Amino acid sequence: MKRGMWAGKILLMALAATSFIFIAIVVTQYLWNWLVPELFSGPVITFWQTAGLLVLSKIFFWSFGGKCRCYGNQGGGPWKYYWKEKWAGMSPEERDRIKQKMKEKWCYREEATPTRESASSNG
Repeated sequence: MKRGMWAGKILLMALAATSFIFIAIVVTQYLWNWLVPELFSGPVITFWQTAGLLVLSKIFFWSFGGKCRCYGNQGGGPWKYYWKEKWAGMSPEERDRIKQKMKEKWCYREEATPTRESASSNG
């Protein structure tokens, strides 16, 4: 590709990114100034305060690198392979017993339907 074409694409991408950031800040500022002062008696904020608030929320609540690189981009963390090997070494009876324990501990239990005796004693 020609050098001028690459420069044009880079300039266009930079302009699009800048426009997106500007629009995000303006929308956030508008929503804040519309809701927070009325609902919580909070302050009205400026454009730069809104930009700072968005950067602060990015630092606190989002990751900068996309996926978490804590465990080499593998879900489950360092214990994943431990449990995988342990599970592979279990007998089918042991697996069923662990599955049942997990269901009892973590799954929703439906209430037993009332019998006729308990239903008639309530009335």
